[in-house]
Amino acid sequence: MKVLAFETSTEACSVALHVDGRVLERFELAPRRHAELALPWAEQLLADAGIARRQLDAIAVGRGPGAFTGVRLAIGIAQGIALGLDVPVLAVSTLQVLALRAPAEATQVLACIDARMGEVYAGVFARAGDVLRELVPEVVCAPQECVVPDTLQRFAGVGSGFAAARHCCNNDWRPG
Repeated sequence: MKVLAFETSTEACSVALHVDGRVLERFELAPRRHAELALPWAEQLLADAGIARRQLDAIAVGRGPGAFTGVRLAIGIAQGIALGLDVPVLAVSTLQVLALRAPAEATQVLACIDARMGEVYAGVFARAGDVLRELVPEVVCAPQECVVPDTLQRFAGVGSGFAAARHCCNNDWRPG
């Protein structure tokens, strides 16, 4: 399967191409440059893989949560390309993708993104390999209001929300 993916909901801009099990990607922390980078990167990845646009099977897009303008940009790009190619758009949770980036041994993950103005976007997931199960619905809240189930004795924390908040979660956890 050949899938082109866009994620622009945070300060990071990411474009990836999945071609039959192989992944090519471009990533950069690039605040306010997503519109400038996303399409040229997509074209470059397609060229690097020797794939024509018409060979794509789907377009994936990070649906957020995240910055409104960034989410809107990625969805607009994905819809435009998919409409032109008559392929489906696959909307993916930004927090779930982030949770999959936790260390492989992590079976419980708190994904947390800085939402600005003293808030974070957060989601808690159980992980088995590349499969996630949502334990706590995705929320936007003050960092100290992040609810981690008492049954989670140990969990991996991933995302920019931890750096943005001095205290996160409903326990004594501190960013390290």
